Amino acid sequence: MSEAPAKPATVSVEVQRLPHATGLPLPRYQSPGAAGMDLLAALPEAEPLTLAPGARALVPTGLTIALPSGYEAQVRPRSGLALKHGVTVLNSPGTIDADYRGEVGVILLNTGQDPFTIARGERIAQLVVQRYAQADWVEVESLEDTSRGSGGFGSTG
Repeated sequence: MSEAPAKPATVSVEVQRLPHATGLPLPRYQSPGAAGMDLLAALPEAEPLTLAPGARALVPTGLTIALPSGYEAQVRPRSGLALKHGVTVLNSPGTIDADYRGEVGVILLNTGQDPFTIARGERIAQLVVQRYAQADWVEVESLEDTSRGSGGFGSTG
């Protein structure tokens, strides 16, 4: 008999809804075990955005956020959009730093063969919030050897 998964840790993130996001719900998790919450397109109701094949566009979410120090947010593609329509996040994952206070935007790319229309309120990407560490470089004369060594790009099978 398997045990229920432990409840994930939570962190408070301040969010400001910009005027062009009025009436849209805040991002939310679609299931109890979801790592990413869905970001919505904050486009004007009467002005959907059509991405031609091969085209890219910055899609507004109408949100600004204040992440706590030591956290980042990653903007990632939605698998359903990628599989069904060939629409993905161009700079995936896009990183939102804790000190950024501008609008969260999503750069979408249509890799499909058909135009794709994005309407107001459509789920366009996922946002994952997680802790990070900053590196302190320690310059050395040589690195400790490992069994893998310098093998890369398929060297492990």
